[in-house]
Amino acid sequence: MSTLQVIALLMYGAFLLGAVKSIDFTHFAKNKQQQHLIFGTAASLFVLWLFKAGIFEGLDVHFLGLSVLTLMLGFRYAIIAAFIALVGATATGYGTWQNLGVNGLLGTVLPISVTYLFYMLSFHRIPRQLFVYIFICAFFPAAFSIALKTLSLGAFYYMDGIYAWDIIFDNYILLIPLLVFPEALLNGMAITLLVIYQPTWVYTFHDKFYLDN
Repeated sequence: MSTLQVIALLMYGAFLLGAVKSIDFTHFAKNKQQQHLIFGTAASLFVLWLFKAGIFEGLDVHFLGLSVLTLMLGFRYAIIAAFIALVGATATGYGTWQNLGVNGLLGTVLPISVTYLFYMLSFHRIPRQLFVYIFICAFFPAAFSIALKTLSLGAFYYMDGIYAWDIIFDNYILLIPLLVFPEALLNGMAITLLVIYQPTWVYTFHDKFYLDN
């Protein structure tokens, strides 16, 4: 493992440890709905991430689905569910085990953090309405997240000397404009359906804030 891979693994481990330490396992063991949501979303992510495309190993593109995951589960549980999905996907060839920390940190923690930051800022700074929640908390963060994730992973592969910049740019970075709208649309549509038909599944959505105002 390279120095950057070790640093990324340690940082990712710190985020995971912080998320796990915050869990009340006694309450979690009794809360069947929470268990079903976490493992169900992890399984959904696992399947979603298997549909990827790319020429060079590591420079693969696929839907993330992490904005809707964050809004459904909250920051800590989203990190845990994404970790479960990442381990399963890595075991089936999504990436190498040496890159687990990099994929976890830049591919899951970064998009989850971006989405939760958008949610927190919108909750405290913008009038709370349903369309604000859908577009500001799901649609735009999803677009920004996949662009930022692609840029950061491309920078890692360049800084670690794995690929030359022209290969990264032509086969990875250049695809960002093609990725942002589909990712935003996927997350926006998913969260719209959830808040309409299954609002109890969405941890960050409350009728009294977004509908009863």
